[in-house]
Amino acid sequence: QVQLVESGGGLVQPGGSLRLSCAASGSIFRLYDMGWYRQPPGKQRELVAAIALGGSTNYADSVKGRFTISRDRDKAQNTVYLQMNSLKPEDTAVYYCNTNPQSRYWGQGTQVTVSS
Repeated sequence: QVQLVESGGGLVQPGGSLRLSCAASGSIFRLYDMGWYRQPPGKQRELVAAIALGGSTNYADSVKGRFTISRDRDKAQNTVYLQMNSLKPEDTAVYYCNTNPQSRYWGQGTQVTVSS
């Protein structure tokens, strides 16, 4: 069964931190680079962080130095994390994980709201 389940979102004040998790079930997710995407209100979905099978990472300029992506492929279920620090109101969005480049499989996402 192919499934993506994101969690860890919530309401946080500017400058705060959150850690998102993505449980990726299905063998295909162990074979591909993974990424975290976000879709702000009224805008298109964008890739903000990516991690390759070898562990190298890339970030969008808007989150570089504040977000950290990691993955755990040792467990039976592939898990991808996004540590988000120094959050800004412009980080408000629904966050999703998927392969990079994206596959047709999407989870429900997790809402992150940064507001005072």
